[in-house]
Amino acid sequence: MDPLTHALSGALLARAAATDQQQRQATGSTGIRPLPVRLQVAAGFTAALFSDVDFALRMFDTLTYLNWHQGPTHSLVLLPVWAWLLARLLAWLSSLTDSDRFGWRQFYLPACLGLAIHIAGDLITSYGLMLFAPLSTERYALPLAFVIDPWFTLIILTGLVISWRYPCQKTGATAALFVLAGYLTFIFMLRTQALAIAENHADSLPHTRISALPQPLSPYHWTVIIEESERYHVALIDLDPGSTSSNEPENGWLLKKIAAAYRPVSNIHWRKLERFGNETERTEAIRTAWQHAAFEPFRRFARYPLLQRIDNSDEMLCYWFYDIRFKFPELPPSFQFGLCRADDTSNWQMVRHRGLFYID
Repeated sequence: MDPLTHALSGALLARAAATDQQQRQATGSTGIRPLPVRLQVAAGFTAALFSDVDFALRMFDTLTYLNWHQGPTHSLVLLPVWAWLLARLLAWLSSLTDSDRFGWRQFYLPACLGLAIHIAGDLITSYGLMLFAPLSTERYALPLAFVIDPWFTLIILTGLVISWRYPCQKTGATAALFVLAGYLTFIFMLRTQALAIAENHADSLPHTRISALPQPLSPYHWTVIIEESERYHVALIDLDPGSTSSNEPENGWLLKKIAAAYRPVSNIHWRKLERFGNETERTEAIRTAWQHAAFEPFRRFARYPLLQRIDNSDEMLCYWFYDIRFKFPELPPSFQFGLCRADDTSNWQMVRHRGLFYID
């Protein structure tokens, strides 16, 4: 999920779990001042932002960031540690601005909630999380939502606005969480439908791996990938029952052209993509280059690698690859990396091609 949605989701969950006014008054009789709701919400907001602190890895190297993003800071194993550190920090910061001192234990629960909902938000995207780091670097994902989902954000924002309008009630925040659960159930059903379409197409194909990845602009948009050895069968699908689009428009706004690339179930177009290109006489050379040690960081990152092009000139030979997960209609692929060398006696070197977005 995008950072704003993460932060808002942390605030929403903290508000839904916050101690209400009557409980605060009862607790106050013990002599320990309970943590105000505004600080509980602020703690959830801050903690839900914290996990993406691994963006700092971007300063070292793009692939270092890509391979370790959503790693240890997104780990369930390390969540109690991060929550403890955040609770200590938030308790110290609150002491600078509030005459009453609050113990770090009072910040611990909202910090845990903010971290947990951040992990849940990233788990439902296609990137994958190292849920059990540092015990394991294996990534887990249940791809249901695109990284930017305006419906997801709107539901969260509506719940927060209602909670702000009625500060003594947490009904708005609680209701928004239930609506989110319903929305996730809806897109889970869409994913199941997309997978069924892929399984039906893959019936005659041996030894396949199937994925359905959420796409931008609509929860009905899915990319279905069937991996068959070194070949992919890829389809862009629009599961909206009312969709009638059959061809991409030649002209029009970019967003309309992107949306039109996703075809209704009645008119699915399957593309066959060879991992190492269609030039069979070069396949072995490309495969050898792909396996070179210099390209290991990109191999570790790419789940569905695909040869984009070959640049062959007097000065340089380059094999350029990208990951199908990060290629969307009408846009150049993100995270393009190439293996290049000047001549047969030169060493292969990995090169990054800057893409359209800042993260590239």
